[in-house]
Amino acid sequence: MTAGLYVHVPFCLTRCGYCDFNAYAGLGDLAPRYVRALEAEAALWAGEWRDERFASVFLGGGTPTTLKAADLAGLLVRLRDRFDVTPDAEVTIEANPDTVDEAKLSALLEAGYTRLSMGAQSFDPLVLQSLERVHSPGSVRRAYANARAAGCANVNLDLIYGASGETLASWRRTLEETIALGPEHVSAYALTIEPATPLGRKVQAGLVPPPDPDLQADMFGLACELLGDAGHEHYEVSNWSKPGFACRHNLGYWERRPYLGLGAGAHSCRGGRRWWNVRPPREYLDAVEDDTRPIGGEERLMAQDERLEEVFLKLRILEGLPTESVDADTASTFLDEGLLAHRNGHLVPTERGMLLLNELVLALAGE
Repeated sequence: MTAGLYVHVPFCLTRCGYCDFNAYAGLGDLAPRYVRALEAEAALWAGEWRDERFASVFLGGGTPTTLKAADLAGLLVRLRDRFDVTPDAEVTIEANPDTVDEAKLSALLEAGYTRLSMGAQSFDPLVLQSLERVHSPGSVRRAYANARAAGCANVNLDLIYGASGETLASWRRTLEETIALGPEHVSAYALTIEPATPLGRKVQAGLVPPPDPDLQADMFGLACELLGDAGHEHYEVSNWSKPGFACRHNLGYWERRPYLGLGAGAHSCRGGRRWWNVRPPREYLDAVEDDTRPIGGEERLMAQDERLEEVFLKLRILEGLPTESVDADTASTFLDEGLLAHRNGHLVPTERGMLLLNELVLALAGE
């Protein structure tokens, strides 16, 4: 079984109002220390993970491409020195459209990054404004063109649907423009409101309406239709790819393979144990610079939780559950309602069923 290596870079140009990730604007002065700390943390874990082979590396954030190309190149070299990263590993880096140009992308490809995941979110300026994104649709087009000019052969575009003011027609235009560009992979997420974010507080105060779940359901259905017609396989609830381009790293999470997380707030999982690093970047730096693993907490799943998670993940990646493992009456009800379908001896959620995934999981896990 191969493992995944996740590296968290918490720096952003600005902090978007909907974002609940461990990301910060205005801390760019910490970047040189942070890169050194990532390399030092890798050394702290290298011995314990010596026997694992890593089939994927994923730099997420935040916006990793706020770091200098030379630092990103050097970091990847150090990670390969410390861990057994396979020669053909998928190496993903996330980017904001305004943080990359052809020269930087060329340097990253030369350094060994093989996959670019770019936050496009929408091609509607009003939707981007609603999401408090600082880039424009033109920035996405330019960054995508630069990626192709640099030689990027594996590009993902992240989209978000259901923002205030977005219509089904607007969402259709975003999907059509995305498809016209021709990325190998598309992630499309329904906007969720996190209470602790600026957007969450605006919704709570009645300044902004919450997403309309019925409209989001229609938007999801439209994404399934258009992306499917364009040749993208729907391999996970929110992810579509051209054949052979499913995200290997994320599949590792969903298939419950071990993964090691480096950086502020990064999560790890191995041998039934989960742990996570402290979230504040300065606290993370202080711990690592003191030659201490920056662990902020840990947990072990009970058998009941393991079962619930297994059912959830198998349904989420459309692997499904063996028909004989599910109560026949329960299965029959969901089959009749069009929420489940038979596929190769398994019960898998239909696209309608994906919208009610949590309910399906609880029922099929016997909760």
